Amino acid sequence: MKSFVYKVMDPVGIHARPAGLLVKEAMQYSCNITLEKEGKSVDAKRIMAVMGLGVKQGQDVTVKADGADEAVAIASIETFFKANF
Repeated sequence: MKSFVYKVMDPVGIHARPAGLLVKEAMQYSCNITLEKEGKSVDAKRIMAVMGLGVKQGQDVTVKADGADEAVAIASIETFFKANF
């Protein structure tokens, strides 16, 4: 399992448009990818789950990838977070 922690800096947090792009990015990989905030964990491949976390500016999110292509997936998702959140 690979993971990283990211502090969301976007003024509106993880909102609809970038959440949709995140799901699209996560769907490219066969491994399980999850987002965690304050003890709640959701599937990063489900838009309603990602939106349901309600991540706001300044909050930390832990992203985990577990599976065959986890190393590639976590590197890609981390780059995505830095560019979009």
